[in-house]
Amino acid sequence: MKQITVMEKYPVFTVRIEKEETDYQTIDEIFTYLKVQIDLHPVAVYIGEFDHYAHTSSLAEGKISEEIIAAKNIICCFGKVLPKPEVLAVRPRSIGVAELEEAFVVSFLEAPNPEANQAMEQWIKGIANQ
Repeated sequence: MKQITVMEKYPVFTVRIEKEETDYQTIDEIFTYLKVQIDLHPVAVYIGEFDHYAHTSSLAEGKISEEIIAAKNIICCFGKVLPKPEVLAVRPRSIGVAELEEAFVVSFLEAPNPEANQAMEQWIKGIANQ
């Protein structure tokens, strides 16, 4: 897993997992695994899924890179404190999974909570066969 800056301002953790490195063959299989991880976490709560590919492809002006076969986000929240209203701007968390011909690219925006980053990184590492 590496940390990159997307669009010159967003700190993102990302990893490319070749399909030969995992038993998961679809985003839905990966989401089943991630939902279990969210449900097992003592603080995280599952919120839902968003099919970004379906949404973008339904728009007349929508454009999707030709290498992307599917793209979804799984959404959860790690919020155990709400110290001020503005904290809502950085919640909930989203883990994006893009399916390419030979690989999955999994990514998430760095959270202000290091424990959330650590949990999401651990979950993502669990996608690849050990």
